[in-house]
Amino acid sequence: MTSRERVKKALTFSEPDRAPRDLWALPYISLFRKDELEIVLKKYPSDIGRPELSPGGGGEDEIKKFSKPGTYTDEWGSVWEIAEPGIVGEVKQPALADWSKLDKFQPPWDSVRNRALSHANKFCDTTDKFMLSSVSARPFERLQFLRGTENVFMDLAYDVPEIRKTIAMIHEFYVFDVSAWAKSNVDAVFLMDDWGTNHSLLISPEMWRAVFKPLYRDYCKIIHDAGKFVFFHSDGNIESIYPDLIEIGVDAINSQLFCMDIERLAEKHKGKVTFWGEIDRQHVLPFGSPEDVRNAVRRVRQALGDKRGGVIGQCEWGSDNSRENIEAVFESWL
Repeated sequence: MTSRERVKKALTFSEPDRAPRDLWALPYISLFRKDELEIVLKKYPSDIGRPELSPGGGGEDEIKKFSKPGTYTDEWGSVWEIAEPGIVGEVKQPALADWSKLDKFQPPWDSVRNRALSHANKFCDTTDKFMLSSVSARPFERLQFLRGTENVFMDLAYDVPEIRKTIAMIHEFYVFDVSAWAKSNVDAVFLMDDWGTNHSLLISPEMWRAVFKPLYRDYCKIIHDAGKFVFFHSDGNIESIYPDLIEIGVDAINSQLFCMDIERLAEKHKGKVTFWGEIDRQHVLPFGSPEDVRNAVRRVRQALGDKRGGVIGQCEWGSDNSRENIEAVFESWL
């Protein structure tokens, strides 16, 4: 069974030979622990790949800018500060901190209108891995990058007309981007937005459903109409919107399972969506022993595992995780 076949069987509950693997190595690992990364990937190859050189795909040029402290300006005009080598950093100068700039502001249309995905198509056609697009739509995070997080919450609370205009502008851009990926040779399109704290959603579920759910519904329809799968990532406790994500057609959800009640998630949603990881990266992976890691994987498998599929063995490798703990994740999935 090829990796592409394995992932598709997991997504369609068609009995893959094992749970597919997916390792997310953060920039610090790719920059400063590359030898360890290569050892792990040789021992436990990932079943999910991403097109080489694709925008936002973690190519060498993209990763190099995180190699040392400093600042950089993203393609939307917001200035980021990197405080630690290998860590992505945060926006310190949002491009639209002042609403007076909104009327003349334009998204970076050249980055998607003039983009050729021929390199991505060629890479997809020369591998048997299940190919996932680079990160595409992330409307809530882009809103924060443009306005600043505190401003966004105040704008949403007061429902100012400028925030509605900005959301519409961002959505138009991402509809174009998602449509382009949907026409490429990838198997799935990757959406993301971090929606949760450790305990609840960052805004009320009612506001989420009124303002943001329709955006994701549009993306899912575009992707499904093209015969592709929808993969969605969100950090934090997003238990309250799991039913909504399933309803609009998300096929695989990557979320922080250990911020939620894993057994309750299984009781409500097992068999309706593929759980795309993960293993606790707040406590177990950085501070636990390999046996703690194995126990965490066992808990996920016991709750969510199903011979029909519906689970992808995924974990994130950050700067504070030992190689032994990462290997313990994939060893346990076998």
